[in-house]
Amino acid sequence: METPAITPLNKILDLLWDAICVVDAEGRYVFVSAAYERIFGYAPADVIGRPMIELVHPDDRELTLQTAAAIMAGQPQPHFQNRYIRKDGKVVHIMWSARWSEPDQVRIAVARDITALKRAESMTTALHAISEAAHATDNLPALFEQIHHIIGGLLPAPNFFVALYDAEHDALSFPYFVDERDAAPPTHALDSGTLTAQLIRSGQPLLLTPATPPAPDLPLHGTDALHWLGVPLVSRNSTVGALVVQSYSDATRYTDADKELLQFVSTQVASAIERKQAEARLHHIARHDPLTDLANRDLFYQQFESALEQVARFGGNLALLYMDLDEFKQVNDRHGHDVGDQLLCKVAERIRGHLREVDVVGRVGGDEFVVLLSHLQSPADSVAVAEKLRSALDEPFELAGHQLRVSPSIGIATYPRHGKDARELTRAADYAMYQVKKSGGNRVRMAGGRELWADHADAGEAY
Repeated sequence: METPAITPLNKILDLLWDAICVVDAEGRYVFVSAAYERIFGYAPADVIGRPMIELVHPDDRELTLQTAAAIMAGQPQPHFQNRYIRKDGKVVHIMWSARWSEPDQVRIAVARDITALKRAESMTTALHAISEAAHATDNLPALFEQIHHIIGGLLPAPNFFVALYDAEHDALSFPYFVDERDAAPPTHALDSGTLTAQLIRSGQPLLLTPATPPAPDLPLHGTDALHWLGVPLVSRNSTVGALVVQSYSDATRYTDADKELLQFVSTQVASAIERKQAEARLHHIARHDPLTDLANRDLFYQQFESALEQVARFGGNLALLYMDLDEFKQVNDRHGHDVGDQLLCKVAERIRGHLREVDVVGRVGGDEFVVLLSHLQSPADSVAVAEKLRSALDEPFELAGHQLRVSPSIGIATYPRHGKDARELTRAADYAMYQVKKSGGNRVRMAGGRELWADHADAGEAY
């Protein structure tokens, strides 16, 4: 019987799915099987004689050299993992089984490509991490920072931003924006022509590279990125925003695999953002007047107490204005509560429009408002502010086809002259306001003093 021909060993090695690699004592390739090209992108002829470490991912080189030294010292490594940079620039995860041959003075290793496995593990880990972040973070900015960190573990994300779209106000904003070249863009409408706006309008992911640039008629804003990858954030079948990574050099590229990965986590990210937005809305509702959206009594006095602590510790001037609308009841009786509610909202807008960012205004009763003035140069400045508010509110309001007029009675109390805590200052300002009401209203009165009509131009300039 004729003995069957035996396939040569080199052909058997070339048929293996895993790559066989042989490296000499100096760390240079002396042999690789055919599978090496499938995994690493280099033909055997490209790497023979080349130092192995040159192809290892820069972040993994130190550990790889330490492991190679251990193998050469007689410690086989059956499950060592590291990353390599393929010829096409992609990163591959490799599991090595390696040992040292003392007689031949070479390391012999089998390389298995576990990139798909590592990607699946990373995505599962990312989903859990995003879910935990949604529960653990206190606010949206903290959540966005955590999402950036998590996505950065999946793909290169040195330039990363979150865009959110408010359809009710047609406002595309960028609440989280990290970029090596540009600052966050201003809020703009969805028809602005930006890449992000185009992505949100289409609801489809967008991958742009030098080989596939954006449409020539699409106006770009900011520095043009060489590589741009964005995916929509979809919640309840509506696109509410986008996740975007971008790169300004070919050193960092994005692929269809990266697009699929970012799409995979985007659903979890959208849910996490929606959860935090809902929490923020509930928190806001609990601390604000539902009609005017001003601070409610609880929030106002929390901020009042905080301001008092600051001025007691570091010095400064602080004043409380307590105001009531004269004859507001007649507006309700004559035109109805709907018009009365609209009037209160307009009053709130006017008050806010005549105050600084640092000032606090709240609604503490039906037609009662309070204003906290801090960082005043002089207590007298509070009189100028009060008179400015009185004059503004004395102007007519156009509502429901009617020209309505209301005027305020305003009482003022200053720290520490009229009290050292919120209770004393409120009582003093409220009583001063009550005295104004008794004398006919539409005036400003300092606690313990008389009604004030003075222009106070100098104090107003200081404010």
